[in-house]
Formats: sequence, C-alpha cells, structure tokens
Amino acid sequence: MIYIGCHLSISDGYEAMGREILAMGGNTFAFFTRNPRGGQVKAPDPSDVAALNAYAAEHGFGKLVAHAPYTMNLCSDKDRAREYAEECFREDLQKMEQLPGNFFNFHPGNSLKQDRGACMDRIAGVLNTYIRPDQSTTVLLETMAGKGTEIGQTFEELREILDRIDEDKQDRVGVCFDTCHVWDSGYDIVHDLDGVLTAFDKTVGIDRLKAVHLNDSKNDCGSHKDRHEKLGLGCIGEEALRRVVCHPALAGRPFILETPNDRDGYIREIAKVTAWQ
Repeated sequence: MIYIGCHLSISDGYEAMGREILAMGGNTFAFFTRNPRGGQVKAPDPSDVAALNAYAAEHGFGKLVAHAPYTMNLCSDKDRAREYAEECFREDLQKMEQLPGNFFNFHPGNSLKQDRGACMDRIAGVLNTYIRPDQSTTVLLETMAGKGTEIGQTFEELREILDRIDEDKQDRVGVCFDTCHVWDSGYDIVHDLDGVLTAFDKTVGIDRLKAVHLNDSKNDCGSHKDRHEKLGLGCIGEEALRRVVCHPALAGRPFILETPNDRDGYIREIAKVTAWQ
C-alpha cells in the first residue's frame, strides 16, 4: 500500500480537496496553510474540516502534509519578519489540530548573515514555545537543498535543531525528506540510496522521517539550486525514484509530488507511482 498525492488548492475548501485527490487517483495530499508567499487566511469552517476528516477516514487516506508559507522564516534578521513568522507558526499549528494526527511541514529558515547556531536556537525556541506535548499534529522540518543560506541542508543541521527541542516535545517533531532537495544538497540517492538512508538513520533517526516530497531535479547532485522536475525527466531519474518509493525503510509514509505539473500531469504521475508498488 502506498500513499501518494500532490499539492492541492484550499480555495474550494477542505472536503473538496479530499474529493479532488481521490478523483485524481491519490489517497493523500498536501496543501498550504495560507498563501505560500504569505498573507492572511480566513479561518476554516469547522463543518468543512469535519467533512474532510470523515471522508479521509472512509477512503483510507494516509496522513496529510500541510505546508507553511515559504515566507515563514523563524530566524530572520528582521524583527517584524520574525514576528510574522511566529504568528504564522502559532496560528497554523492551532488550525492543524482540527485535522488531528496529520503533519505540518515547514522550511527551517535562512540564516542570512547571522550565526547559524543562533538561528537554530531561534527556530527551536519557537517550536518549544508553541508545540504542546499532548497535541496530535507532528511538526516536520524539511530537508533543504542548501540554496543561499538555507538551514537544514545537511542531516547534521536538522539533528542540531532537534537536539534543541524540549524532551517532552520530541515525539511531536519529525522530518520531511525531499528527494530533489537532498540530491541538490549533495546526497547521492541515485547510486547510494541505502547509504543515504543509513546516514539519515545514524544522524537523525529513520523513525523521524515521517513524509517524503517525491520530486526529480533539474540539477546535478550537490548543485544547491533547488529546481524541481517531473518524475523521470531530471537528473535523479525514474529508476532511482522508484527505488525511493519501494524502499522498505520508507514504507507507510505519505509521498507528496511537488513536480512542475498541471492536473493531468499529476494524474499521470500518481498512476505511475502507484504502479511501482
């Protein structure tokens, strides 16, 4: 059994996303908690969220992977930007509790010209402030490509953030493994997938790997550019991505496509990935 889906628009509501992904052949999906470039968002309709919860349970969906806006930089060097990011994190984490048991994924942040260790302190500080040990949502740090001053481009950096999380909140924090990002950051999942996953396990812990962003890459390994490509048309290639999907260490995780596609393209990729199992 594989859980596969793509990003969907929340504009028509929560239940509509569930019905849309099922029509596309999938059984999980991702959505932005607000405009990916920032801005306000209207409060969800509780009856609409409840309808999605019931629909997902009825049709055996995997866990959903909500995504924070790209502009949410918890370690920005600007006070107002940090305040905005913290507001986003707090509000969106609260909203996710209406979709119990799912994931809230975010990019750790950009250090800009600041000390990276201090930035990790800030990131962990926000998580420690707003994560509750009894919440049902698991917060996911995303593996990053290392473009510019991104934090999270190595497994070691993710581990450093995790080590700063309070002990009673450790179970509520995990990692989203992005295939394009780890490849672009220098991890060779084409020729040594087992070695990469072993390194992740030794550094972070494979039990922390909760979801996968399944993407090909337009760039060579170690390029630090973060440019996604359709499955099988990039430098990672279809065979390597198939091995990712079928790897026993990743069984049961939701796989989310973030490839440059329209609806028909996602339908084809969902069918392709489903056939790999």
